[in-house]
Amino acid sequence: MRIAVLGGGHGAYAAAADLSERGHEVRLWRRDAVALGGLRESGAITLIDAAGTRSVRIAKFAEHPGEAIDGAALILIPGPATAQEDIARAIAPHLADGQVVFLPPGTFGSYVMASIAAATAARPRVAFAETGTLPYLARKRGPTEVAITIRAVRLPTGVYPAARAAEALAVIRGAYPAVQPCGDALSGALMNAGPIIHPPLILMNAAPLEAFERWDIHNEGTQPSVRAVTDRLDAERVALREALGYPAPHFPLADHYTSDRWMYGDAHKKLVDSGDWREKIDLHAHRYMTEDTALGLAFLVSVARWAGSPAPIAEGLLAIAGAILGRDLAQGPRTLEALGLAPLDRAGLKRLLAEGRLP
Repeated sequence: MRIAVLGGGHGAYAAAADLSERGHEVRLWRRDAVALGGLRESGAITLIDAAGTRSVRIAKFAEHPGEAIDGAALILIPGPATAQEDIARAIAPHLADGQVVFLPPGTFGSYVMASIAAATAARPRVAFAETGTLPYLARKRGPTEVAITIRAVRLPTGVYPAARAAEALAVIRGAYPAVQPCGDALSGALMNAGPIIHPPLILMNAAPLEAFERWDIHNEGTQPSVRAVTDRLDAERVALREALGYPAPHFPLADHYTSDRWMYGDAHKKLVDSGDWREKIDLHAHRYMTEDTALGLAFLVSVARWAGSPAPIAEGLLAIAGAILGRDLAQGPRTLEALGLAPLDRAGLKRLLAEGRLP
């Protein structure tokens, strides 16, 4: 299958190498063309995983987004939610009927990107899907090298519009057999693990993150008090899903720490043992703050407010993060209010998510 991978982060490089090695024709594009220079010269990404180290050739390093997505059945965008609108504007004029755009994870980006695409003259018939996490626990170790610690074994995925779920999931499953349906795009967004695991970890580890050059929030930073807050925050997410009528499984984050039932299976010890997450985290610039907190947690709080589902832990963490950044994150761009969806009642939102709409 021809697959476009758009992005230049850990997940994009992991996907490009992994999918290429599994026989797909991958075209990689990132907005920072200069950063692709080394890859263009070598024509390959060095992949490191449990099987060893090897060079994996990539079919094409595209210079333009249209070149990357031309003829692609699947368009994979594993970049941060902060880049989604920019990427959507870049690819919208080049999208074609029948293509599937997959955001792992999405932070409700499926709706955001679909709205941008729908505003173009062509209004292509494209399905957008999002899941709860990246298909990989991965870290780049250099400009042409990526290490995959573990691959996801379950990828609960919601589709916008939900009426196209069957066709979209069939395409995604061709690349990621672990994908499984979880309903519409809002359900997919409420599977996102990032806004649950990362805000408590960075906010409750704020002092060591600022004091030390590198700190592992998943090792020393994951202590019983932090886990207690994370469990309460995740309970609010699960209660919100139940209040909205979404069925189990809800993939409670506790399973990530205590069992093999989570999206990555039994992964936490492997994550810690790899050492790849001992890093410098700038509380003002790292994606755990700019994406998972300022966008993802703010989205969760706004949905809970709209649904009347109590979320005091989420609201409190968002307020603390806002104090650090010096702004009110509850008024952020990825809230239902900012997206113009807050006036809808439940039936109206459900209909929109099922059928989609054009401006």
